[in-house]
Amino acid sequence: MQKGGATYILARKPGGTIYVGVTNDLVRRVCEHRTGAVSGFTKTYGIKTLVWFELYDDIETAIAREKQIKAWRRAWKIGLIREANPDWDDLYPMICR
Repeated sequence: MQKGGATYILARKPGGTIYVGVTNDLVRRVCEHRTGAVSGFTKTYGIKTLVWFELYDDIETAIAREKQIKAWRRAWKIGLIREANPDWDDLYPMICR
């Protein structure tokens, strides 16, 4: 049985530094970013706010979407966030229910 996946975007603040990632467990992974459990880009720049995500039936599709978004211009990524989450609200509490 294959696991699903998620592509997600974290932000430091509205219009600020963003990070695009992929995972098979969105709640766990965002929690790791928020607590600084894993060193790297998000920990260095204090990027902790989940502002956008998409869920997929399989991880391969999520990975393909992550690669697609990472190849986009920054303005397109910001547009994707604003379309789904105009106020750049933190979506993490929503996925923890």
